[in-house]
Amino acid sequence: MALTKVLIAVKTYPTLSSKYDELVCTAGFREDGSWIRIYPIPFRKLDYDKRYSKYDWIEIDLVKNKTDFRPESYKPKSLDTSFDIVGSINTDHNWHFRKDIVLKNVYTNLTKLIEHSKDRNINTSLAVFKPTEILAFLIEPVDRAWDKKKLDALKANAQQLKLFENSENPFEVVEKLPYKFSYRFIDEGNRESKLMIEDWEIGALYWNSLKRHEGNEAKACEDVRKKYFDDFAKTKDLHLYLGTTFEYHLKNAPNPFVIIGTFHPKHEDKSQGKLF
Repeated sequence: MALTKVLIAVKTYPTLSSKYDELVCTAGFREDGSWIRIYPIPFRKLDYDKRYSKYDWIEIDLVKNKTDFRPESYKPKSLDTSFDIVGSINTDHNWHFRKDIVLKNVYTNLTKLIEHSKDRNINTSLAVFKPTEILAFLIEPVDRAWDKKKLDALKANAQQLKLFENSENPFEVVEKLPYKFSYRFIDEGNRESKLMIEDWEIGALYWNSLKRHEGNEAKACEDVRKKYFDDFAKTKDLHLYLGTTFEYHLKNAPNPFVIIGTFHPKHEDKSQGKLF
């Protein structure tokens, strides 16, 4: 059995699937810096010691996902496929060791990236992108409840599998975010774009802040804005992990990408040269 070694860089906020219940899209890098997408993984149903964190190295038995034309898309050999966490990369020396993997191929022109996604000989669906400037961080209200048909189907399936029977830790569907968070930015070609942020961390930040502020949504949203705009966009060397959605990539949408994560080390201090 040939295992694939993957540096986890992306965990998206959970979504509901009528086929696989609640799923998280995971993406990361092989050791050579090339992207790989792993889907589906029922992340929150994994044993606690199997819940990998970002920048953990895992080894897993993967096969090409033949139902997904995107070249980076793989899936566990089966939903019962196990994997091992075999290491991690820390933030020492201003993320130096992470940069060695992550920044091997960085796009700075969104038009070029979209062209590569539409070229059927390339079909690029995952990328590291460096915006020239973040113009705004947008917070917009959305539906507060999951699609009822999907939720009913998931609950019926879960009941059939006895997931909701009496136990110490019954599985519950993750809450749907009541807001959509987006960046508006320009690239090196002065193209202005707006992309939604769908990573796990922005959702966790919102819910943790909401709890801390005793249910005050305005204050929770302000915490998210401070982290993603005042901190990441204004003070850090912000790169965006971009990924296409299967539906919009397949339909050849004008821009099939969303933001699936951020990479945000401090700016390099170029004023300090070598001491010796």
